[in-house]
Amino acid sequence: MHPLKDRGFRHPVASDITPRDLWQNRRQWMQAAAAAGMGLAGLSSLNAQAQALTGPGKLPKLAAGRSGVAGAIVMDKPTSYDDLTHYNNFYEFGTDKSDPGRLADSLQTRPWTVTIEGAVQKPRTFGIEDLLKLAPLEERIYRLRCVEGWSMVIPWIGYSLSQLLKQVQPTGNAKYVEFVSQANPAQMPGLRSGVLDWPYREGLRMDEAMHPLTLLAMGLYGEVLPKQNGAPVRLVVPWKYGFKSAKSLVKIRLVEQQPVSSWTRAAPEEYGFFSNVNPHVDHPRWSQATERRIGEDGLFTRKRPTLMFNGYEAQVGSLYAGMDLKKYY
Repeated sequence: MHPLKDRGFRHPVASDITPRDLWQNRRQWMQAAAAAGMGLAGLSSLNAQAQALTGPGKLPKLAAGRSGVAGAIVMDKPTSYDDLTHYNNFYEFGTDKSDPGRLADSLQTRPWTVTIEGAVQKPRTFGIEDLLKLAPLEERIYRLRCVEGWSMVIPWIGYSLSQLLKQVQPTGNAKYVEFVSQANPAQMPGLRSGVLDWPYREGLRMDEAMHPLTLLAMGLYGEVLPKQNGAPVRLVVPWKYGFKSAKSLVKIRLVEQQPVSSWTRAAPEEYGFFSNVNPHVDHPRWSQATERRIGEDGLFTRKRPTLMFNGYEAQVGSLYAGMDLKKYY
């Protein structure tokens, strides 16, 4: 029997948007359209697609400036707020995509602390209020690619994880970073299942964690994170499959040995430590060559080709120079 089936779980088989400071300036819009060779008709189409990157106003606002990090603003059309808050993998609240949206309201996000320990000179515990003001908040529009074969585009708010890790001064023994999520049975009904060993754990190599695109996210669509999306603070690693981006973080440990991630522990032949998005390395049970973009579900909508490193190869490809990416999947 498959290890996940033994636990009563069957894993499912698997346009452009202009950043805020551009769509607020008509002249820049026209220049962008001309550069793309679209003319007035194309400009009209882009204007029709433009949307204010703000949520419905039910959660506190979270102001942020536009990120200057290379690759931080993709030009894909963002997934609607409704889709990205009602189609979620957050097994602490259940395995159905609708479970987090229905059940995550029980999560208490205040007070909240994140402890950083291990191979650091200055171990420290940060309150969520500390994290919100530790560095300037940035808006970043990232692609998200799920290992199941679907994808989204999300306007996150946060800052590079490296800004936080520098605060604790990693030692020379810090080769990897382990992330631990909240696991409170009183607030998270999914913990009663045997899908995974709780708490949820993920890990990155140190250079991956320090890469400027690796994001510590505390908001999306101009507001604080919804609970079903990993409130109040989560990891976002855009060139890896979505399960690498641990939600509702409570602990970060810098360690010398490679940590064992939750999905790797559950099914090591299917979920490797690196889990970089790679159209040339299939999941053992389905192809990774294409993906379905959530919100593009029309009868005649074709699946999109999956991009190497989810389209971030120019920024992160050098991290894996010389590695056999089929062996180190």
